[in-house]
Amino acid sequence: MTRLLISFFGVCALYQLSVSAALAGPAGAVRQVTLSNTLPGNDDGSTDAIPLRIGGESGINFFGQKFTRVYVNNNGNITFESASETYTPEGLKTGVGQPIIAPFFADVDTRNSSPVMYGNATIGSYQAFVVNYVGVGYYGEHNDKLNSFQIVLLDRSDTGPGNFDIELNYNQILWDTGDASGGSNGLGGTSAEAGFSNGLTGDANVYFRLPGSMVNGALIDGGPNALVSNSRNSTTPGRYVFEVRNGTVTIPPPSNGGPLTVTSVDLGTVALGQGISGALVIAGGTPPYFFTAARRITGGNQRRRRGPDWRHSCTTGTLHRKTAGL
Repeated sequence: MTRLLISFFGVCALYQLSVSAALAGPAGAVRQVTLSNTLPGNDDGSTDAIPLRIGGESGINFFGQKFTRVYVNNNGNITFESASETYTPEGLKTGVGQPIIAPFFADVDTRNSSPVMYGNATIGSYQAFVVNYVGVGYYGEHNDKLNSFQIVLLDRSDTGPGNFDIELNYNQILWDTGDASGGSNGLGGTSAEAGFSNGLTGDANVYFRLPGSMVNGALIDGGPNALVSNSRNSTTPGRYVFEVRNGTVTIPPPSNGGPLTVTSVDLGTVALGQGISGALVIAGGTPPYFFTAARRITGGNQRRRRGPDWRHSCTTGTLHRKTAGL
């Protein structure tokens, strides 16, 4: 498999938080679409392979692989090679063995709440594949707190074969952990993560997680990284948009500002604004750029952090040995 580039655009600022708790109303980020397919209420279940019907005959290009089908998993994610029943997150950082997009990777239980809906829809002038997790509970069969979120894969083959946008949309997040993941009343334990990965393990894994992932209470409404309160590449609170062009995922900065912390695997030397196959690249935006890196960094200014890590700000320079995540 050819490993492609993920581009990062960003500059440090402070988050400005607001709270939005609309469940599925017009004020929320979740797209109001009619979906014709239902994944019946279950715990840890999945669909069979579902045709995406976007991206053209060869499908969408995600991390250099072409996909025409997808598996919708009850636990807040979609995978591209097989169904997944994994309910406790951590797979984005460690790799799950296949590409994955996870708006809210956690132990969703729909046996006593609304089921997951999926299918094709038209959004604006674009065709899309949409999965709704609207009004879903958590394990085991709890519905005292309900989450509402959505994944949209938007066909952008108008910009090139296989190109698409990823939208992660959130209206309400009240729980972040199921009982079997160490949670109590939907909180604590191993909390949810949100983002995507090429699915590979070890140094081959390239992934992105939204800030607050796997931090108790960080992603829920009113939390320090509340998903409904922030956004990326969108003016709508709760909407996170990532362009995927030629298999490359572009990571924009938080729309409300925030520190950009870059981590990645040991990929050798990457100059700012440039890249090598499989690297994470800082490009564009307004310097100085702020990031952490293991081992050493050349160029710019350095400040030693604990262990082998460094805090680095620069307008030019070269990164050596980055470690994974954002």
